[in-house]
Amino acid sequence: MAIVTFGNITLPHGLALAPLAGVSDRAFRRVCRARGADFTVSEMVSAKALCYEQRKKTAGERSVSGQLASVMRDELPMAVQIFGSEPDFMAEAARMIQANEYIGCMSEVAPSAIDINMGCPVKKVTGNGEGSALLKNPKLIGEIVSAVVKAVSIPVTVKIRTGWDSTSVNALEVARIIEAAGASMITVHARTREQMYEPGVDRSVIAAVKRAVSIPVLGNGDIYTAADALSMMAETGCDGVMIARGAMGNPWVFSEICAALDGRDYTPPPMAERFEVALAQVKEMIAEKGERIGVAEAKKHLSWYCHGIEGAAAARGRLMQATSYGELAAILREMGGRA
Repeated sequence: MAIVTFGNITLPHGLALAPLAGVSDRAFRRVCRARGADFTVSEMVSAKALCYEQRKKTAGERSVSGQLASVMRDELPMAVQIFGSEPDFMAEAARMIQANEYIGCMSEVAPSAIDINMGCPVKKVTGNGEGSALLKNPKLIGEIVSAVVKAVSIPVTVKIRTGWDSTSVNALEVARIIEAAGASMITVHARTREQMYEPGVDRSVIAAVKRAVSIPVLGNGDIYTAADALSMMAETGCDGVMIARGAMGNPWVFSEICAALDGRDYTPPPMAERFEVALAQVKEMIAEKGERIGVAEAKKHLSWYCHGIEGAAAARGRLMQATSYGELAAILREMGGRA
């Protein structure tokens, strides 16, 4: 078993769900937690947007940042992830999120940790010097982490990539700076920003970071099965793993890994049960976001749940045309009955 401890948080199996923009909303986080994820991270919240909203909105107004940053009691332990490139904004956003003192706050409790995004590769983020673009400026990384650590009393964790590109793999240097600045845990996505999400990861970088720091290190990248997780831990010495795309449509990957770590047999659930879990997730999405948005956002999740099933391509086409929960449910239950 891979027990991971940082701050006052203990992860019995060292299994975390990665922050996934547009994917890891509360409904998906809860599905993964129920199937073995010890720790989850919110979709990323713009520190600057949250701070600016305090000037533009009035008490009682809903806000996009407030919804993304919200934490319910039954979700703990979880982190809220923030992104930005200015230490002052990052620190103030972290402070507000821990204190639940911001316009549009929907939280019941404070998060267990603040996670800092230094790995997002999309141009919309890196073009502003945020996300993985920070890997080009290790000094600024230290300043951001230090500012956030000083602003909150909960653990601060950081997610990085191996570097900006193949000519600047600097995760080792960056990890040491992050630890020195006071962070409690590091997750290493074993690709450069240049690689985006292309197949293949460099596990040797995770191993080097693990040897270089004394705080826990989670490995991330290309984990789709228990065998993937166990081999990453064995090869790198990482304390645990963070799963991203491997959980999309398959939250049972956490159950599978838990069983392997515990030395138990694992039997995948039947297709009908998988689809009922998927529909329960959709119901929660609709309850939180309304039917129009909930149904629209659920379609990609249900397409992932259909992966590998006979007739999946045709079903995806029908799912994309659906306009209500009833239509989505009918399509999935028809597929589940045939499987």
